[in-house]
Amino acid sequence: MLRWAMLFLIFALVAALFGFTGIAGESIAIARILFFMFLVLFLLSAAFGWGDGWGRWSAPPPPV
Repeated sequence: MLRWAMLFLIFALVAALFGFTGIAGESIAIARILFFMFLVLFLLSAAFGWGDGWGRWSAPPPPV
């Protein structure tokens, strides 16, 4: 999702460079929404430990 936000941000900057202000404004709005969605999902996954690698840190050590 962060990749999409960056893509829309780059698209908006290129559109603004060429003077397409309407397209640039909408692309910035989409990029902002996607970035904040990414940020919220990242914080939730960090807080609750969702993901592939989190389980191995909370597992007990193997027996010797």
